[in-house]
Amino acid sequence: MKTADKVYAAKHKHVMDFAFDQNVADVFPDMIRRSVPGYETIISLLGVLSAQYVTANSNVYDIGCSLGASLLSVHSQVDVPSVNYIGIDNSPEMLSRCRQTVEKAIDPGQLTLVEQSAEKTEITNASMVVMNFTLQFMPPEVRLDMVRNIYQGLLPGGVFVLSEKLDRSVDRRDESRPGEYEQDTIEMLHHTFKSLNGYSDLEINQKRTALENVMLLDN
Repeated sequence: MKTADKVYAAKHKHVMDFAFDQNVADVFPDMIRRSVPGYETIISLLGVLSAQYVTANSNVYDIGCSLGASLLSVHSQVDVPSVNYIGIDNSPEMLSRCRQTVEKAIDPGQLTLVEQSAEKTEITNASMVVMNFTLQFMPPEVRLDMVRNIYQGLLPGGVFVLSEKLDRSVDRRDESRPGEYEQDTIEMLHHTFKSLNGYSDLEINQKRTALENVMLLDN
């Protein structure tokens, strides 16, 4: 049974920057299900893609693996030998919970879980690389190099799957034309989605404040 997310249910005198600490790790499955529209679909589709792209004797990377849902989805649909599954996360609390879950399904000989920052990850011999809502937590100045690193480490025909939240407040076709209406609509729909999943306005607003300095969105 999933533990309910109550991290921001009580009023905080000072809202600290969001961190993937023990409090978040304990409730993460519930938190992400109730906060990210379509998350379960994204995870399921990773399995579909893995059946098409993962090749024998190759590496699969999940950068920002959190509790290992992506690794498990990919592994469940791979039917070729000698695939290595590599999960990267800089949160020891998340990685500890990931290990408890993933090691039950994936042969330890095929599994490597590494506690380190995404930008320090060397990508090699990869048929599939996944980054689910991870790039947005990296410093903006290292993101392009991170993507280049992934591209260079992909095998011919390999796939890079990137899921991100974007800021649409500026029209990318013309930066002089603000897109506040589009962004306001997205934020309203997201707020409604979380409200319908049982979050109070207090919880939604406090979490938004906590994320302001750590989740910097690209346009």
